[in-house]
Amino acid sequence: METYYGEETKKAIMNFPFDSNKTRIEFIFAIVQIKKASAIANCKAGSVDKKIKDAIVKICNEILDGRYNDQFLVSCIQGGAGTASHMNVNEVIANKATVFLKNKISVHPNNHVNCSQSTNDVNPSALKIATFFLLENLNNKLFSIIKNFENKAKEFKKINKLGRTHLQDAVPTTLGAEFLSYANNLKRYNLQIKMSENICTILNLGGTAIGNSINASPTYIKEVYRELNKITGKRFLKASNMMAKTSSQVDFLIISQTITALCVDLSKIASDLRFMASGPSGGIGEIILPELQKGSSIMPGKVNPVMPETVNQLYYMVSGNNLSIEKAAEGAQMELGVMLPVIVEKLIESIKITTEVVSQFDKMCIRGIRADKEKCKYYLENSTAYATLFVPRLGYDIVSTAVKKAINNKKTFRDIILEEKYLKESEFNKILNQKI
Repeated sequence: METYYGEETKKAIMNFPFDSNKTRIEFIFAIVQIKKASAIANCKAGSVDKKIKDAIVKICNEILDGRYNDQFLVSCIQGGAGTASHMNVNEVIANKATVFLKNKISVHPNNHVNCSQSTNDVNPSALKIATFFLLENLNNKLFSIIKNFENKAKEFKKINKLGRTHLQDAVPTTLGAEFLSYANNLKRYNLQIKMSENICTILNLGGTAIGNSINASPTYIKEVYRELNKITGKRFLKASNMMAKTSSQVDFLIISQTITALCVDLSKIASDLRFMASGPSGGIGEIILPELQKGSSIMPGKVNPVMPETVNQLYYMVSGNNLSIEKAAEGAQMELGVMLPVIVEKLIESIKITTEVVSQFDKMCIRGIRADKEKCKYYLENSTAYATLFVPRLGYDIVSTAVKKAINNKKTFRDIILEEKYLKESEFNKILNQKI
């Protein structure tokens, strides 16, 4: 393999020879977008020659087309706030730009590609840019699964079933109401993700080493945002206090916490579906999940709820990533959030895997769920869940007595109410129809 990186990248490969993921390509591409914008801005500011600027821009475009992905080899676990990954990008751009200029002009990774920049403003800004687009994709997948929960809510609207609290019989509800509650619990994250996207638009780019813009001219700072917005098609803004954004990485923790909270709700929903689909003979069986694969290598005919189980495990992974991000954000010292590399790895992983699992959960599970109406009716009719509905009419004491008689005599609540002539059947049904 022909190599275009330089000595600093080689040192990083030696220093961090870990069997781990390489630096995420989404993050690399975001750095490259910054390098492209910076080259143009530096040229306008008079800091970089036009020929060098043109060469840098050409190579950046080639990298963004995916032509040199094999040149970015630095481990995601590294010291130095991500300087190794940053220099990997600088060196590849510089060496390829020098080749493009037929070696007549030497493009320097620091003097030219990194002009007016520092790892400390480029890397956090790149992570925000990469995260912004990942969040957009996640929100699109979330809209889809919410819509399909709403579709199921309409489909199951008239299916009465037993509501449960503490995993015990509670009161009547409908299967449609349960699915509508899932849709509405997930809806709140559309707004939360949008708020996270807004956090991503405020950058410390131009702050250089500690946020006070040493070696970055006002012209460069103004122009780099103008060019970055052209390149990305989005509106990124300079932070009002770039030192604040350089010294703290808590913005990324806030985003991670939103993703973690989403996964908490998703996992709760997945566990509910597993419970309602349990069986087929020894469980609840109120719903039927799509059969996706064999459930056992030894037990013939067994089918497992593999997609809901995947969602549960998604939460475990994202929750662990969130803790790593929290610890890394807390590990900032003085003017720099120095533990950025682990934040890059864990945040991008969390958003990407959440997006992929949500999409699969939607397509492979939610859309294909069916209801077993008879089982829903059976559990409701053979429980004492109707009892609470009759307290306003009959009073707590009479209803309590009826419940005890139903349990002791292994009869339904309906049977006792009618046998004891507390109500006529028409009155009983009227109350049910009004309340459920």
